[in-house]
Amino acid sequence: MALQQYIEAFWHSDGLVSRLMLPLSRLYAGVARQRRQRALEAPPPRWPVPVIVVGNITVGGTGKTPMVIWLVEWLRAQGLRAGVVSRGYGGRAGRHDPHRVMNTDDPGEVGDEPLLIATRTNVPVVVGRARAKAVRMLLSGDACDVVVSDDGLQHYALARDIEIAMLDGRRRLGNGRCLPAGPLREPEDRLQTVDWVVVSDGAAQAGEYAMMLKLGDARRIDPSSDETRALAAFRGQTVHALAGIGNPQRFFSALEGAGLNIIRHPLPDHHRIAPSDLDFGDTRPILMTEKDAVKCRTFASKRAWAVPVDAVPDPEFVDALSERLRSV
Repeated sequence: MALQQYIEAFWHSDGLVSRLMLPLSRLYAGVARQRRQRALEAPPPRWPVPVIVVGNITVGGTGKTPMVIWLVEWLRAQGLRAGVVSRGYGGRAGRHDPHRVMNTDDPGEVGDEPLLIATRTNVPVVVGRARAKAVRMLLSGDACDVVVSDDGLQHYALARDIEIAMLDGRRRLGNGRCLPAGPLREPEDRLQTVDWVVVSDGAAQAGEYAMMLKLGDARRIDPSSDETRALAAFRGQTVHALAGIGNPQRFFSALEGAGLNIIRHPLPDHHRIAPSDLDFGDTRPILMTEKDAVKCRTFASKRAWAVPVDAVPDPEFVDALSERLRSV
């Protein structure tokens, strides 16, 4: 984590290391612009159903997965059948690419985020390095009215009808530079071409929509138990908090905001959790994200609890999305 924290620090500053990398950053930005321009000049064929891409232009956690889960559940409430495609970051499903995710799959094979989405929403989820192939498998095997792509804003081989760019409200665009001098996957002006910019965990600026991230009741990870417990029940004691996500500090801050006294245990994003990662030498409760919980459900002790993070988008965004879908 020390290296990751160091990289994030210079990505959010105008320090010497970042300035030395500016030539590479400009080269990266130029290539990114060329890729997008080629896609605009020769767009891929459209799909028979609307495709919504939820992505970002920055490296790190921005709330994409909570947004995808919310979007799938919202579509269901509108009477629409959704399916999800994902790259499956952190997984090794290359031997069966694309692959339909099952609730019993190993997260090390299919990726932690696709498995979480599948278990939370009970909609078909297909992972694949080529998202177009994943969509083809999804539509050939399931009745879907809308396809949601988890990430893939820069995957221009996938035709899309709606683009939602997620942005972390605290870190925003860092120093505004492209990789490797900064955290941007594409130049900042890419945000002007998406349908909406949604800001998680922070104030939205002009032309953006806010999205709150709300912690739900903790659920015991032990598969033989369906026990849930309000976070308030953990107040008055010290608990371990574990997060292997793109922005673990956001999860820790949310727990502290709920009045909990925590011992922080940040892990790299997509870290494959081992039993030793949960061995803290005491009997204190362990709270972790749902994304981490799917990776240790076969060996987590009864002290381990998963804490869901639910998206609550701005009602004006919901209205805009509803209107846009009617026109697709």
